[in-house]
Amino acid sequence: MSEKEMIKVSVEEFSRLQNYMLAAEKESDSYKLMKDRYIELKVILTSFGINLTELDKIKE
Repeated sequence: MSEKEMIKVSVEEFSRLQNYMLAAEKESDSYKLMKDRYIELKVILTSFGINLTELDKIKE
C-alpha cells in the first residue's frame, strides 16, 4: 500500500470512528475501545503530517 493510500484509509477510518464515538455513551466499554483506536489513528495521521484541526470532532 502506498503512503497516499495509507493516508486515505486512515482519514476515512478516523472520520468513521469519530461518528461511532459521538453516537456511543462515553462511559461504555465500546467507547473506551474506540478511544484506543482513535488515539492510534491520531498518532498515525500526525506522523504523516496531517493537520487534525479540521478533522478531529472529538478533541480528546
